[in-house]
Amino acid sequence: MAGLQQTNSEKILLSWVRQSTRNYPQVNVINFTSSWSDGLAFNALLHSHRPDLFDWNAVASQQSPVQRLDHAFNIARQHLGIEKLLDPEDVATACPDKKSILMYVTSLFQVLPQKVTMEAIREVEMLPGHSRVTREEHIQVHHQQRFSQEVSCFTFLLSSCCSKLVVSLPYPVSLM
Repeated sequence: MAGLQQTNSEKILLSWVRQSTRNYPQVNVINFTSSWSDGLAFNALLHSHRPDLFDWNAVASQQSPVQRLDHAFNIARQHLGIEKLLDPEDVATACPDKKSILMYVTSLFQVLPQKVTMEAIREVEMLPGHSRVTREEHIQVHHQQRFSQEVSCFTFLLSSCCSKLVVSLPYPVSLM
């Protein structure tokens, strides 16, 4: 089940990226490796959500892949608070490290708007090498995320409440 969730999470993340970069004809993200090596995908993703930060045409047409990657990582650090976790030279290769790209894109996902449509997920499923995510699996992942958030909130409230209760008791508490 954990492998299925990871696969679904990757599909949802890839769907979000494709949906966000849809209006950038030079960008076609189909994976978390080679699709990112020219720097265009990172910049398009940032520009799609924050077009006020830079001129897309200047970045897309005038810079080398390393310069574009450096630009994207600097914009994300300066304006979104995401540390420069990747070196442009390590990404500007034929096949950059998938886990590193996933980690960085996930960081972007956490600070940028996250709306993902079922249409975008279906589109990813049509790409070569991707299995289908059913509507039920998508709902299950969503419910698991909400349940996890609710448990965290409940745990925090419970620990806060119990610590006050223990502090206010006039006698020692034992668990027998």
